[in-house]
Order: sequence, then structure tokens, then C-alpha cells
Amino acid sequence: MQNSNRRTFVKTAAAGALAAGFSPTFSFGLDAAHKKPNVVILFIDDLGFGDIACFGNKRIPTPHIDSLATRGAKCTMSYITNPPCCPSRCCLMTGMYAQRFGKSGMARGLPIPDDHPTMGEFMRDAGYVTGQVGKWDIGSKGQGPHQRGFMEVARNAPGNQYDREREDGSYVYLTDLDGDYMAEFVDRNADNPFFLYFSPFAVHSKVANTPQHYRDRIPGDNGTAYEGAVLAVDDAVGKLIAMLKKHQIEDDTLILFTGDNGANRTEGGSSEPYRGGKNRDTQQEGWVHTPTIVTWPKAIPAGVTFDGKMGTIDFYATMAAAAGTPLPDRCDGKDLVPFLQGKKQEDVHEYIYWHNADPTDEPRRNLYAVRWKDWRYIKYPDGWRLFDLKKDPKEMKDQAANHPEVVDHLHQRYEAFVATLPPLKPSANYRGGGQVPKGWGWELGKG
Repeated sequence: MQNSNRRTFVKTAAAGALAAGFSPTFSFGLDAAHKKPNVVILFIDDLGFGDIACFGNKRIPTPHIDSLATRGAKCTMSYITNPPCCPSRCCLMTGMYAQRFGKSGMARGLPIPDDHPTMGEFMRDAGYVTGQVGKWDIGSKGQGPHQRGFMEVARNAPGNQYDREREDGSYVYLTDLDGDYMAEFVDRNADNPFFLYFSPFAVHSKVANTPQHYRDRIPGDNGTAYEGAVLAVDDAVGKLIAMLKKHQIEDDTLILFTGDNGANRTEGGSSEPYRGGKNRDTQQEGWVHTPTIVTWPKAIPAGVTFDGKMGTIDFYATMAAAAGTPLPDRCDGKDLVPFLQGKKQEDVHEYIYWHNADPTDEPRRNLYAVRWKDWRYIKYPDGWRLFDLKKDPKEMKDQAANHPEVVDHLHQRYEAFVATLPPLKPSANYRGGGQVPKGWGWELGKG
């Protein structure tokens, strides 16, 4: 970026101190005498940009999630590079555009690369205890969490959707059980560096059975099942935070929070101030733009708002840097911490691309787009359109005819990106995929 066009991406008092030449006492380098920081990824299913209080929701109280933003960085331009759920998780777990190994659509059951470590394998080999709770939906049969680096895996309790049962036969709401598992993992491993991947089924479809006590906590007399389900996720996050505090390791823990794709609006999710989301209007910004928070008190100043473009492909690189271990060559992501500290004053990625071109996938999942500066360039059935998201977040006014030079530039960039990709592997050729073991409690020591 030229200096005259430089935007302010980090809004915090610490950023001003950095600009003045003052270096805060955030310690990012690792000293051999000190324990490596813990890492937790909170990857919420179908969470919309406007679903939590610190991102503008006026009805759902999410104090625990909000506290992460208060103690760290709220990231307002964070993206999923390959929605929906299965490809999104593959991008996260490999730290790369999943299109780089042929996953250009759902392709549920397509193997993830054996020659590239997953987050679980990478962190296990870096000396971490690795744990997984919740949904997997990654890779082929035989590529479950245990086979791809997770040493401790919470079993999938019997039942239907969110209604599950404990080993003694008693009822338990799945999101509550997942929160308990998170707390158990931290309690068991607090004395060792750990990596926890929490990917609850919530707040995915069919939330009708959300317990009434969660709905009753929504202000007013008409709390919906979806609102209650989001509140239940916040309670689960609260269990994690409470256990970190109990063991006095909250400041030593890097937490990355986001959703796997945009809002499930048919269930009541919100993409505000954007439009679109899961199932319908998938061509709009709300399907790929997710609320993201990064917290690490020993490295990231409190109260940061970061407006630079970034994505879940950056989570892998960030935790690798935190672990003090070199990043694998094939990762597309970058370490977020220097950007959140204000040491780098630009987008993490100048361009972000979407190329979901699988002709055997559902047409609504096909997505061709580029983000650059304030522009979103996207292909509709009737041709390419250009939107200024800063002035027009709901994408109501196509600006392609008014800015042909931007259209030409972004089309060239898009074509150049596509030229780097291998042939896609059709979704129609794959079924099933990696699975979490069934039953109660944990499977330990197999990763």
C-alpha cells in the first residue's frame, strides 16, 4: 500500500503507543524456560456475523464471548475461503485454500492431504496435548480426528440432533455436554501445553429443541429457539474461561473464535449489517463473512478492533508462531499477531478468493468472487458484479459499469489465482468421511 492510501486497521491505545515508538511488554517470542502458550480454537457452526452482542446483536446476551473481545481483538473483516461446513473445516485444519487439493465444493469424503500435517498433527509434534470436541466432517473414511493428530477425542454421545443421553441414560442437551467436555479437557491438561479444537454442532439447523431455560434468558417474553441456542454456546465458552481461570492459565492461552460459515437465516441467524447466509442468498457477503475474535493477553493488547482482511486460513499460521515452530510450506495463511499488535498496518491478505466451481455440487454452493480494498467482485448467473461494501454492505448497487478499471484488475487477479489450482475433484465421487467415535466420555491416547 502507498502511504497516502493506508487505512487504519487496528484501533487501540496500544497501536498509538507503537506508532510513537513505544514497545509494549507483550512477549511473543518463546523462552525455553517457559511453557508454550495453550491454543484453543472455537469454531461455531453457522454462526452469523450479527449473532453475538459484541458484533451488534441487541437481544442475545453473550457476556463470555464478549469478554474475549474485551480482553483481545475483535476482527471485523474475517472470511471463510471455502464454504460451507465440510470445505470450511478442511481449510481451517490445513491452513490453506482447500481448492489447492481439489476441494472446490462440498466433496464430503474427499481425503485431505496425507503429506501435509493437520493442525492436530502439527501441534502434537510441537509437544502439545491435542484434543477435539464436537463436529469433525473432515477428510475421508479413516481420517477421523484420532487418525489426524488428536490425542484426546470426545465421543459422540447417542441421541438425535441436540437431544443426547449420558452413560446412565439421563438426558443432556448437546451444547451443554460439549461445554463440559471442554472444561474436562482443560482440567486434565492444565499442567501441559495443550491445543483444543472445539467445534460444536451448535448453532446448526433444527434448533427447535433448545431448552426453555435458555429462551427464557432472552430479554422480553419471546426468546426464540435460535437465540437460546446462541446463548447456550456462550455458556459453553463460559465453562472454558472458568476452567482457564481456575488453573490461572487464562493469560497464557491463545483463543481464536469464529464460525464455519455465515448465518443460517432460516433458523433465525443474522448477517447484519450484511445480507445473505446459508441455504439461500449464498452469493451474498453474509455467507462468507464471520464474526471473529482473537484473544491472547500476553501478546495481544486488550480492546483491539482490527479491520484488515483476514481469514480462517490464518489460524494455523498464528498458532504455529505461538508454538515457536516453523510453518509447513503449503500453508496460505499468515501469523495474525503482528497485525493485531499494530506492528503491521495493512490487510493480512490484500486479496481473498473464492472458487467453488464444482458442477456436481448444488448450484447454490458455486461461488466465484474476489475481495480487494472495499470491493467485492462476484459472478452471478447473468454476469460479474462489483459492489462497494463500505458504502453498500447489503450489495444493492452494482458498480461494475462505473468502475471498469476495477473490474479488469480483479478479473485478472481472479483468473491468475484459478490458474494456480489443480483440477477439481467432483463432489459426486465422494460420500461419507472421517468420523468422531461414538459413545460416552473420551477416547484417549490414540492420536
